[in-house]
Amino acid sequence: MSLPPPPDLHALAVLLLTVVALILFTRERIPLETSSFMVLIALAVGFELFPYKTDGHILHAVTFFHGFGHEALIAVCALMIAGKGIVRTGALEPVGRLLSRLWKGHPNMSLLMTLLISAFFSAFINNVPVVVLFMPILINVSLRTRIPTSSVLMPMGFATLLGGTCTTIGTSTNLLVVSVAADMGLKRLGMFDFLLPAAIAGSIGIVYLWLLAPRIIPKKEQPLEDISPRVFTAHLAVLEGTAIQGKSLAEAIRKTDGAMKVINVERGAHNFLLPFPSVVLKPGDHLVVRDTPDRLKEFENILKGTLYPEDSEDIPVDKEHPLKAEDQQIAEIVVIEGSRLHGRTLSEERFADRYGIITLAIHVPGKETEKVYDEIGDIPLKAGTILLIQGPRKQIAGLKKNKDFLVLDATTDLPFTKKAPVALLIMLGIIVSAALGILPIAISASLGALMMIVTGCIGWRDATSALSAQVILIVVASLALGSALLKTGGADYLAQLFVALAGGASPSFVLSGLMLLMAILTNIVSNNAAAVIGTPVAVSIAAQMGQPPEPFVLAVLFGANMSYATPVAYKTNLLIMNAGNYTFTDFLRIGIPLVLIMWMALSLLLPAIFGLPSF
Repeated sequence: MSLPPPPDLHALAVLLLTVVALILFTRERIPLETSSFMVLIALAVGFELFPYKTDGHILHAVTFFHGFGHEALIAVCALMIAGKGIVRTGALEPVGRLLSRLWKGHPNMSLLMTLLISAFFSAFINNVPVVVLFMPILINVSLRTRIPTSSVLMPMGFATLLGGTCTTIGTSTNLLVVSVAADMGLKRLGMFDFLLPAAIAGSIGIVYLWLLAPRIIPKKEQPLEDISPRVFTAHLAVLEGTAIQGKSLAEAIRKTDGAMKVINVERGAHNFLLPFPSVVLKPGDHLVVRDTPDRLKEFENILKGTLYPEDSEDIPVDKEHPLKAEDQQIAEIVVIEGSRLHGRTLSEERFADRYGIITLAIHVPGKETEKVYDEIGDIPLKAGTILLIQGPRKQIAGLKKNKDFLVLDATTDLPFTKKAPVALLIMLGIIVSAALGILPIAISASLGALMMIVTGCIGWRDATSALSAQVILIVVASLALGSALLKTGGADYLAQLFVALAGGASPSFVLSGLMLLMAILTNIVSNNAAAVIGTPVAVSIAAQMGQPPEPFVLAVLFGANMSYATPVAYKTNLLIMNAGNYTFTDFLRIGIPLVLIMWMALSLLLPAIFGLPSF
């Protein structure tokens, strides 16, 4: 085996930057958008200071910014906006309600239906809104049927990833691979050109997720499944002859070690005083206090008063007359990616005043669940944070229309607006026009995004919030790296090195090895980066082996979509990780077998379909 000679200095520098970029993309402490921007600027500055000639022309540094206008990025952004329209109108909610009813009688078949339906929708819509739709349904089902949430959430999340590999618009990764390959002169892949291998391999994966995965996933409790810390408002009467008679409110609070939160002081029927610390307490005064039943009884014992329900001040609270809150609901909400609450605290947002609800507990990813008395108002929120809230039925129903968080569990129906049919029709138009070749996907998706806004399915604020700076910058940086590798000869060198290391192996073996390499990379770094860097290498490998480039390009596409083995591999993995209380090891346990299943199935299917020499 003889290794190819090293490339020129510019190609070596780009290869080194590629390695640095892949390392940066794995650093949690550095935001992905920051890493991407750093790589982009490094390329631009480097080629400006050290010009490079290719085909007799100087490679201008501004070329690396062309990714901002690349059709793949335009299509990705437009589809994100169109997907937002589907979410905001609740267009898929009838499907969710139907599945929710089926789960009650036939849980096993309902799981299969959930996997198939979520995979189907993810072939045409970004899988984030699909996961957002099914998460609250499955969590509700788990609470009612005693099926562990962990047994259903991960299979559902992975099913959306399997469905996303079936069409060119299923994931941003697919769009990037198809566009980069077309830029290199290959025939543009149509929307359903690789449906056959994806559907066959995906069906095997669905069977695994349906029959095996739920049995090997460790059974876990939901982070906030215990909803016992319900908060009540009660009246604590000041009695004649007790220690707090004639004392200030501040002194009474000090006796509870500052734990008691007094909302008002009632002196006579409906005569409320502001709870100033200097207010002197008199016999017959009622302290209006809000807390959990246990803590309210604790305050009653400490202060030697009598506790009454808020709506019945003539019957003391005891075992036969417990506190009630008939109009109240308990619900769980999760802060979603792109929420304006990210990095802020409940206190800063004046959360209770703004929404008229109480936060009972909080679960921040990587931390223990904290209860209401742990000053949770000062804990910074981030994507995936789950809040256990309590409030009037009407207030919680209204939360479902908020774009900053997702209601995971409540008893009211899911929203379904009058604009939902319009949003579905627009999305169908995007798909059909692109599939029939009437309009390129970048144009049909952009038209669809405009129609979502014009028809009132979403507003401009929703449209802009749908765009992710992280996705945009990782796509642009990846396109710039791919372009630099191609134009400096770095991609050719990597291809020669790959072929040399493979020795005299058959094209089918090399294709399988390339796909496995992409599968490993996508679980460590960004799937988009792996796809864009891998595509020119795949084309070069095919050229050097004298084989058609399409199966090698598809090997990159499928490999870069195998984001199953780690929670950081794809954003929906992080969503289900927090909601299902999974660990990193859980993803390895379930995801690695799925990666191997898809890799082996596609390693057999692609050579057979494209007529490559066998292993």
